Amino acid sequence: MAYLLACNPTTSHKLFCSEIFLDSRAVSRNACCSSVRRSSGGFVLQCTTTSSTSQLSRADQNLSLQQQIENAGEKLKQQLEYLVCEYGWKVRRLVENKDETKKAALIQAEAFHEPVALFNDLFFQFFKAEVLSGLMYKLNNSPPNRYACLVAEAATEDADSQKQLVGVIDVTVLRDRDVLQHLPAEAQEYLYISGIAVSKTFRRRKIATALLEACDKLSILWGHEFLALRAYEEDLGARKLYTNAGYHVVSRDPPWTSNWIGRKCRVLMIKRTS
Repeated sequence: MAYLLACNPTTSHKLFCSEIFLDSRAVSRNACCSSVRRSSGGFVLQCTTTSSTSQLSRADQNLSLQQQIENAGEKLKQQLEYLVCEYGWKVRRLVENKDETKKAALIQAEAFHEPVALFNDLFFQFFKAEVLSGLMYKLNNSPPNRYACLVAEAATEDADSQKQLVGVIDVTVLRDRDVLQHLPAEAQEYLYISGIAVSKTFRRRKIATALLEACDKLSILWGHEFLALRAYEEDLGARKLYTNAGYHVVSRDPPWTSNWIGRKCRVLMIKRTS
């Protein structure tokens, strides 16, 4: 005679097992058992059925798919959460879709493109494609807590700016020695601010200030105390903006890396978050 004893009937994957107590003479050579142990009067075999194994495999696949969906939903939620709502503007992480990525790249391309006398439109298209390619590469290859592209949009129902991006800024965790040498010895990393750009029709409306404040909030969330950026030494407007935001100059490019080869000299500016 054989006894069937239910094993772990409440398991989450609904894997149905059984312990079979058999006389030693009744043990079948074809039994599909995972373990055998001797008991008084016979053997106890831990058995699983082929259908149970199949159910377990399907359950694991469903669980993995559910986890992927939850992760994607959490990522989208983080992207839509606003870091700052100041001066009539809201700042959040870029939603990583094709349309919004193109809009952000266009704002940066328009801000940093230097017009040329001939074939300016053609060169702008090449430059815009290069900016878009660089942005997509960083989004696709950077951990979410090491790089972020922040975007600004109107906080109110402004007819001119409703549902459109008006500013962009890049935030990256770096550990460049040229910067770390100006920080306390215990600082091993910092947030590097770059690519700050505002749409032409919305400039001088505190959008850049809101973007910089969002970087401060992000540094706190990521656990970094210092922020750094570079500005052209002759760009007094940008330097005033950064100074008002709490940055101060700690160094400038060596002369042999700028003036002698026709490049503009830059200054390194540091900020310590409270």
